[in-house]
Amino acid sequence: MARRKTSLPGLRFRQIHLDFHTSPLIPEIGKKFDARVFARTMADAHVDSVTVFAKCHHGHLYYNTDHPARHPHLAKGLDLLAEQVQALHAAGIRAPIYLSVQCDEYAANTHPEWVATRPDTGQVKWGGSSFVAGWQILDMSSPYQDYVAEQLTEILQRFDPVDGVFFDMCWDQPSCSKWAVAGMRAAELDPEIEADRAIYANRVTQQYMKRFHAMVKKANREASVYFNGRPYHALPEDAAYQTQVEIEALPTGGWGYMFFPKNVRFARNFGLPYMGMTARFHKSWADFGGIKPYAGLEYETSQMMAHGARCSIGDQMHPLGTLEPAVYELIGRVYKRVKDREPWLVGAEAVSQIGLFNLPASFSTHGSVSGTDEGAVRMLTQLRQQFDVISADSDLGRYELLILPDTLRVDETLARKISAYIKKGGKLLATGTAGLSEDGKKVLVKELPIRAEGMSPFTTTYMRFGKEINQGVPAMDHVMYERGVRVKAVRGAKVLAQVVEPYFERAWDHFSSHFQTPPERVSDYPAVVEKGGVAYIAHPVFIAFARHGNAAYRWLLGNTLNRILPDPLIRAEGPTGMEVTVARQGRQTIVHLLHYSPERRTPQLDLLEDVVPLYDVEMSVLLGKKPGRAYVAPSGEEIAVMYEKGRANVVVPEVNGHAMVVFE
Repeated sequence: MARRKTSLPGLRFRQIHLDFHTSPLIPEIGKKFDARVFARTMADAHVDSVTVFAKCHHGHLYYNTDHPARHPHLAKGLDLLAEQVQALHAAGIRAPIYLSVQCDEYAANTHPEWVATRPDTGQVKWGGSSFVAGWQILDMSSPYQDYVAEQLTEILQRFDPVDGVFFDMCWDQPSCSKWAVAGMRAAELDPEIEADRAIYANRVTQQYMKRFHAMVKKANREASVYFNGRPYHALPEDAAYQTQVEIEALPTGGWGYMFFPKNVRFARNFGLPYMGMTARFHKSWADFGGIKPYAGLEYETSQMMAHGARCSIGDQMHPLGTLEPAVYELIGRVYKRVKDREPWLVGAEAVSQIGLFNLPASFSTHGSVSGTDEGAVRMLTQLRQQFDVISADSDLGRYELLILPDTLRVDETLARKISAYIKKGGKLLATGTAGLSEDGKKVLVKELPIRAEGMSPFTTTYMRFGKEINQGVPAMDHVMYERGVRVKAVRGAKVLAQVVEPYFERAWDHFSSHFQTPPERVSDYPAVVEKGGVAYIAHPVFIAFARHGNAAYRWLLGNTLNRILPDPLIRAEGPTGMEVTVARQGRQTIVHLLHYSPERRTPQLDLLEDVVPLYDVEMSVLLGKKPGRAYVAPSGEEIAVMYEKGRANVVVPEVNGHAMVVFE
């Protein structure tokens, strides 16, 4: 391919991730590909970046090369990748290049010794069984890493200068191959120990990410580099090799509708541009013939915009090299909305009052471990609170309030950091055993206004709300389905709710009625304690909310937050399903309001087909100065503002799925 003087830099807002994992059993690859139609289809759909394939999971290459891995049925002389890149660039569209890393069927079949192995010497395979359709997983400590590096070198030379490289399937893969075992021994790690195998796997990943990142940047310092499949909690370590963060989250493909908003609140804290990635499919990747309803795709891209993320929609090109016109009509409608809103997205930064500590093991590339993270994000979102997900390395001084959720382990270093934060006027909320020893017998964060006496002997107890936090709460004892901690309030602390204990613990040989034992008495143990802006809830309310969805837990958290954070960034009427986020763009404050309602329509799929608008939504925003005006973007419709006590109060005329209100 002819050398161009410049690539097309910058992470765009309207991207397509164009999968092309194509079996060697399929003939006539790219036979109907028309570069002009391809580029025109993308341009007409308002697409400004397309990730195109150099190598797929089958291990085949889609450009002119003498490498034997070139797809056996790619027509002689057809340089599919080159034609895609040239056509896209001619239309002003970016074209980063995709390279599969740990999935490569061609390499696995021609070099089976390169496949990662389990301790029982069986191969590592997607799906587990040899007789299940799934990818063989390659071992990056084997010579396969050099094999990938050779392919990357050729790509960087042939497409010099590349816009970027997207490396896929890059998790830490433990292996017991001869290369991995030798590497562990050289590093004084024991290959018989699972934890040591995990440590070595991470070292191998960090080594090849550093290597490949340097190769791409040497070829073109403006090129983007992204390693997909990494756990998000590893971002502090990985950020050195990533030019952006991409949150792959197909809600109907196994990720669900909480995965993106949970992880984006963490990913946006590293000073890197970031994006969300969904897909057009009814289910997940390569769902040929499946297309998402417009409302679903509108919601997913609106959620990305509301969190300051760029948008990416996944598709897969047919083996013949054709695109589905109906798919790009759908994408065009969605991306026209994004394009119209871009002036209020470029340079906008999320605003947060609360730092929610994460549980590292639960912020993976797919799901939640305990439910704490999902419950916390869901509950705080329903309460309209503006928050980031943070770690012990974060700058705590950015936040007015920190939340230690449920089972978060606090070491001495973090405890000192929290103490310094509180001394400077910061506020704190802890729940469950967060800030305590694991057995609930020792307080590790000395500012918590409690003495700990260990875990409750009762699986299920009840909560009696005190008058300070009973606003909007039915006057009864409310069940708590998860085991809490028995604590006592320290001198000067205020008890805001009490634990009501049952007659006895339910068991096979002594029980009452169908479910939990009824409440008997108000105990000596508080459910909520507060002192000087530091509050403690004795139950793991976030896990409980994720598992049980009991509104009483949201009332408990919301009213407690109202005490210690009485002036939230946003107050907004409307249903609990309405999402509200805040961004600053220069001297403008932009509030996004989203109201979409995915429904569980199959045992595993939340689907969205209809948008039900809201009207005359009352909203109050904490602003340092009276705004000159407020209006709805992109229409420019002005809204009357009443400014009182530092708050701008407006009535949003309509939230038809997604509304943007701009305060200048």
